[in-house]
Amino acid sequence: MRRQAIDEATSWLALARAPGLHADHLRAAVVEGNAASLVGTSAAELIARGIPATDAAWLARPDVAVLEGDRRWMESAGIQLVSCDSEQYPPLLRLIAAAPVALYVKGNADVLLSAQLAIVGSRNPTAGGARTASEFAQYLAHGGLTITSGLALGIDAAAHEGALKGGGRTVAVLGCGLDEIYPPENSALAERIVAGGGSLLSEFPPGTPPRRENFPRRNRLISGLSLGTLVVEAARLSGSLITARLASEQGREVFAIPGSIHNPLARGCHQLLRQGAKLVETAADVLSELKIPFTKQDITESTPTNEIGGTNAPGLDKDYEILLDALGFEPQSIDVLVDRTGLPSPHLASMLLILELEGRVGLHPGGRYARIS
Repeated sequence: MRRQAIDEATSWLALARAPGLHADHLRAAVVEGNAASLVGTSAAELIARGIPATDAAWLARPDVAVLEGDRRWMESAGIQLVSCDSEQYPPLLRLIAAAPVALYVKGNADVLLSAQLAIVGSRNPTAGGARTASEFAQYLAHGGLTITSGLALGIDAAAHEGALKGGGRTVAVLGCGLDEIYPPENSALAERIVAGGGSLLSEFPPGTPPRRENFPRRNRLISGLSLGTLVVEAARLSGSLITARLASEQGREVFAIPGSIHNPLARGCHQLLRQGAKLVETAADVLSELKIPFTKQDITESTPTNEIGGTNAPGLDKDYEILLDALGFEPQSIDVLVDRTGLPSPHLASMLLILELEGRVGLHPGGRYARIS
């Protein structure tokens, strides 16, 4: 059968656009040469080699105008296509079932070869949950791990921000084409991720919108790129639990941070813990489980918080200690705190503001306060 005259780079663009194609299809189908040689082969022969019928029809006669449009977009946007036969293709991702044929990458593609930890969680976290995600990411990025997440609002964004604050690198995996940043509220964050030596990546070609069905596929990449997945806050039906399940199926570590039994966003984490996830109280626990060395000097220099950095916070006056004991880690109203402490409400309000500015207390909906770990 006469083959279409397109070069190898364009052939990979065609392979990347075949929606049902996975790297394992290519490994089984290539008899000689490389995967790019499949493009232009007859549909019947491709089907005989195990290529799905719809993908075989596309690969036999790809739309060259579409592929040229992809090439022009990639050149103008600074996008690189990392094929599954490339040395830049992430080695851990190569091991998962249904690994992508190729990845569209903006930024530093070499960061995909680094040791990564996924941090995921609720899109509507508590103030304490967002802070925990940021601090863990800051500490772990300082320790040399690349922080990988999905650029979503909430815990994902906090994890990316924390990694950047820690002077580390972070990878954002999108559930749409890289010609669209989703959610748009995180467009500036996406730019800072690239500027900070990290990368944005997607398996979806340009023009792919952020459809609901894309996100489980996105989640399998987040877990597949990583040594382990840390879930910070998640409801029982959270998409973060999908990422954790995929991580477990891929043979990766799953970590979860416990929370209050009264916090709905702790229930997903508690479910994971019952299923065998590793309980995490400090970021050092993650490094220990992953067998990643970290010296005490590094930890002290990393961040000053007690849970994350292991150093002691400054001492407090007696009234502040009484207030923190009365607060606990579940949100409380000022009226409840007046009853528990015997302190006048104006005095309490002033104290809570100071504690909030110091990062010891978080404000929750309804004007309630709770301690931050």
